[in-house]
Amino acid sequence: MSFFKKLFSSDKKETLDKGLEKSKTTFFSKLSKAVAGKSKVDDDVLDDLEEILVASDVGVNTTLKVISRIEKRVAEDKYLGTDELNQILREEIGALLSETNTGEATEFEIPKDKKPYVLMVVGVNGVGKTTTIGKLAYQFKKAGYKVVLGAADTFRAAAIDQLQVWADRVDVPIVRQNMGSDPASVAFDTLQSAVAQNADVVIIDTAGRLHNKVNLMNELTKVKRVMQKVVADAPHDVLLVLDGSTGQNAFEQAKQFTAATEVTSLAVTKLDGTAKGGVVIGISDQFQIPVKYIGVGEGIEDLQVFNKYEFVDSFFK
Repeated sequence: MSFFKKLFSSDKKETLDKGLEKSKTTFFSKLSKAVAGKSKVDDDVLDDLEEILVASDVGVNTTLKVISRIEKRVAEDKYLGTDELNQILREEIGALLSETNTGEATEFEIPKDKKPYVLMVVGVNGVGKTTTIGKLAYQFKKAGYKVVLGAADTFRAAAIDQLQVWADRVDVPIVRQNMGSDPASVAFDTLQSAVAQNADVVIIDTAGRLHNKVNLMNELTKVKRVMQKVVADAPHDVLLVLDGSTGQNAFEQAKQFTAATEVTSLAVTKLDGTAKGGVVIGISDQFQIPVKYIGVGEGIEDLQVFNKYEFVDSFFK
């Protein structure tokens, strides 16, 4: 089918295959049990498939869309063998994702007309936010960009120290103040420093508190407003980091954060340690906010740009 194209290098593809191994194995072991002894795709098989997709954290709404597509295929082809089910799933989920014009990237790139390109990162504590920032800094630097980090999560000393460790490891400058400082002031200083250094990319870490959405909203609004005093249209991207291993909880966090602030892209982490990789398919479909990056391992190279063609190919091959 024309949806699938070979876009990743063999190393990158291997990392993705390995990162989705748990999700894939769990999914297909359930699928083979569901179709055992059956030769054609009938209502029972579709019911089982619906359960498996929901259990794989694809999400109810996205699952219903996939099932409806497969029912249509069954009605058109009259007879569909269960041995074809894998290929059909791959094609229909691929087609569903291709309706969004995102997930096309193959490299870590930024728009050429934004300098510095300001990326503000949000997400609750523990989802891998600081690690994602560190790995992004590494990938952007590797791509030839000059990167500056801003430690605006000033509510936890650990967050500032952890970001400092990544800045040292990747060898990029960081702007930080003491714990308890005003996050907007850190963001302002970071942008001033980035402009003075003629940096290409600025990545701002922010506090990950969701217990009081009003405070979070006010704080992020203030950070944005203060940044705009230095770079008029900052931030250019508000990246929400979600922990893929939490499955449905990741959906919930996406809902809460999109209600609290304008999120423009998503990163889904920790997919290698979980059987819940289907959450990427559901989140990509449901929120219509582009999944830009996925974490498929602990190594510094294991943050990848999300490419829907390669993802579906790895998940269903």
